[in-house]
Amino acid sequence: MKNALVIGQLEDVSWEVLEEYSSVIKSMVAGKSGIYALYRKEKLYYVGLANNLPRRLKQHLNDRHSKKWNRISIYLTQHDEHMKEL
Repeated sequence: MKNALVIGQLEDVSWEVLEEYSSVIKSMVAGKSGIYALYRKEKLYYVGLANNLPRRLKQHLNDRHSKKWNRISIYLTQHDEHMKEL
């Protein structure tokens, strides 16, 4: 997948997975840019772009959004240059 825009994904997982498997997810997203979607129950709550996914995901566990979402999807990108188009 040399020319793929999305090089990996983790879809529709509970926020608890981010905490329980933080080291696994951190190694999966380390050094990667990406797009993530936060969901409140079955509805999309927030979409974000990040150049440093581990830091950004950790922030969302403690910021003003922390208690407002319960599921997440993450889409890893090769570079950050095409994130907005996706």
